[in-house]
Amino acid sequence: MEKSAEGSCSASTEKMNTSGGNGQVLDGSGIMELVGNEEVFGSYVDHKFQELDRDRDGKLSLKELEPAVADIGAALGLPAQGSSPDSDHIYTEVLNEFTDHGKQEKVSKTEFKEVLSDFLLGMASGLQRDPIVILRIDGEDLLEFINGPDYEAEMVLLFSQLESPDGSSLHDHIVKVLEQLTVDQGMPPSSDSWVMSNLVERALQSCAAQDHGKPLSQETFLVEFKKVAERVAQHLKEQPVIVAHCENTFDGSGIKRLLCNKFELDKTLNTATENAPKDHNGKISREYLRVALDAIAPSAGLPPIGAIHEMDEVIGEVLKMMNADDGKLVKEDEFKKMLTEIMGSIMLQLECNPVSISSNTVVHEPLASSTTLLPPSS
Repeated sequence: MEKSAEGSCSASTEKMNTSGGNGQVLDGSGIMELVGNEEVFGSYVDHKFQELDRDRDGKLSLKELEPAVADIGAALGLPAQGSSPDSDHIYTEVLNEFTDHGKQEKVSKTEFKEVLSDFLLGMASGLQRDPIVILRIDGEDLLEFINGPDYEAEMVLLFSQLESPDGSSLHDHIVKVLEQLTVDQGMPPSSDSWVMSNLVERALQSCAAQDHGKPLSQETFLVEFKKVAERVAQHLKEQPVIVAHCENTFDGSGIKRLLCNKFELDKTLNTATENAPKDHNGKISREYLRVALDAIAPSAGLPPIGAIHEMDEVIGEVLKMMNADDGKLVKEDEFKKMLTEIMGSIMLQLECNPVSISSNTVVHEPLASSTTLLPPSS
């Protein structure tokens, strides 16, 4: 199953369509229907605009736009603003889209509607190509796994791979192995704090105390792990967990398609550079290459910078090789040529070493911090 970065794990932005098995799919259709219905979308924008327009002056200030920018960032799968310099500039770019790249301090309802429509249609397009699977984990698959024929062999392998320094407890071993289980085995990600406190830690209360004078035996581990897993399955039966499952493979094919279409490439490069800050001679700093590449990312099948660590490393190496941060000023044509060469280098690296990402995100609804700007799932 191949997914792209645009199919971000955000269940609050799209209608879920039933798919086969125990999953549902976010495929962009709900967003397309909303934006495509002028009357409904107009009413939706009116409501959201009034929510944001705190001083009721009929325009949105930069301060009033902040919740909208934060919601779009969350929908794109970005970390919270202020937590990563690599992704913070994306939030700045989103704000710039609303304010015509800093040329205005107030945004009208018409301008707000146009930008919001563009963002939503972009998200819908990504979801159409690469749907997100929404899973309801209720303990049945976990019970099937621990009672299945492959359980003992897999547990023995995982146990053998654990580092066992002196003083490491039975609890620690069980937690580490639970972290290795996936949604395929019926286990929601225990890296999620809610899963850890409400499922794992509760289940561990039934775990036998370990004699620290003796090394933990494989037999003891297998017996106690199964007890804990059964308790986790029982808790899941009582309170199922919803997980958004994404699989992304970046193999350079998106860049290749863009580079092979001269019309689309020229259009994309023009869009990426038209608002670039220029000196009095029309030259652009090479430091802007990173921002321009991020603007091109959706057209090239790349994730936003800061969203995926493995991709940041690939992109960072190429930018370093091209001396992208040296601040040198270059003519616009040379800037576009460099941007094209950077994409070509990234493509070659990904063709040789594709980056595959599988992520499972627990969907907490409702959340105080959940997105309020974008349409809810229905």
